[in-house]
Amino acid sequence: MNRVIEMALCVSLIGSAAPGWGQSQSAQAEAVGEQLTESGHLDFNGHSTLYVMHRLPVDSFPQLPEEIAAVLVNRGCMIPQTYEAHRPENVIHASLEHAGSSDWAVLCAAKGTVSLMVFFGSAPGEPMVLAWAPATERMQPHGANGELGFNWGIDQATPAQVHEAQAGLDRRPPPPTHDALADSVIEHRTVYHFYASGTWTLLDVPAD
Repeated sequence: MNRVIEMALCVSLIGSAAPGWGQSQSAQAEAVGEQLTESGHLDFNGHSTLYVMHRLPVDSFPQLPEEIAAVLVNRGCMIPQTYEAHRPENVIHASLEHAGSSDWAVLCAAKGTVSLMVFFGSAPGEPMVLAWAPATERMQPHGANGELGFNWGIDQATPAQVHEAQAGLDRRPPPPTHDALADSVIEHRTVYHFYASGTWTLLDVPAD
């Protein structure tokens, strides 16, 4: 009981000795909010246009294996969200190395750049970077006010989904043997990254 009283007294003294403590907590919360939402203005079609980019911390994706989450945190990654997002996105689990493999793909936003990283289950601590771009180059207008939002999204593409996407080809290949990685610009083109024989390639799909 005495220890509990002593601890309570200690907390009380700390609070009374630091009148700005509450404001400090508020400032910290505001700083976190600024990390989660980046905004500014870009020159778009000759006009200064507001852009907003929402991001989530790595721990918003508890399904990520600990080793992969640690790599992302160490690199300062946040997970960017498209302007259409209604749930956490841009972290996917799929069989990208071969049929039955347990692999992950992530968009990592850090230091003004967004990178598409793939982690094979066979080497979860060694990500491969398939593509990257300055975050401000991945903005496009949306909504009634023309605000710019982040337009890059990734998803799993099963063999059946890839086969369907290739339906318009003159010589439609058979379905692939395992998942591909769908890499999309909202309302524009989707490309499909496919790994086989130690190499990433882009699968043929009909032109838009």
